[in-house]
Amino acid sequence: MNQTEIIEKTVLYVKQTLANAEGGHDWWHVYRVWKLSKQIAKNEQVNQFIVELGALLHDIADSKFYDGDEEIGPRKAKEFLTDLNVDQEVINHIEQIIANISFKGGKHEQKFKSLELDVVQDADRLDAIGATGIARTFNYGGYKGRTIYDPNIKPNLDMGKEEYKKNDAPTINHFYEKLLLLKDKMNTQTGQAMAEQRHIFMEQYLEQFYKEWEGEL
Repeated sequence: MNQTEIIEKTVLYVKQTLANAEGGHDWWHVYRVWKLSKQIAKNEQVNQFIVELGALLHDIADSKFYDGDEEIGPRKAKEFLTDLNVDQEVINHIEQIIANISFKGGKHEQKFKSLELDVVQDADRLDAIGATGIARTFNYGGYKGRTIYDPNIKPNLDMGKEEYKKNDAPTINHFYEKLLLLKDKMNTQTGQAMAEQRHIFMEQYLEQFYKEWEGEL
């Protein structure tokens, strides 16, 4: 089986697996990250095949939907790729991308580094900000039954990994606890450039939100 066929089978597998997933972590999220990854990879010296597989499988089993189990995603990807007889070295790399891509509160020490992970991580973070990121954030907040905004509950910028995972603060707080921090965490120049515009859009959105909240507009 050649690389093109493996990518095609992976696309089909992800579509089927995430058919009923929460709207911010469904096939269309993966699709956008896949497209962004290919765009960023054009300017990087990376293994395109690993980038595409990493992007397609990065959220195959997000731990937040599996009681915090951070091993299920890498395990499902390994099982799938092993069935396709993908080279073991490639499989190991994909497992590491999935295990290390997540934000996890921002204070988490990333245990694995590669240019391919840099590209996929930037793409995933780009989809978390800007207009799409705003839509995903409120969709997930609604999915979890969270308040939109409570002026009396301030953002917590000093959360550890476990505290971040259990956080159920109002959705607006998530902008300060994660989204607005991502621009400065981009790995590649392309990712940084794309993040700038999306970051500005979020700042403008928040300015508008607070004015509307106070009835000024």
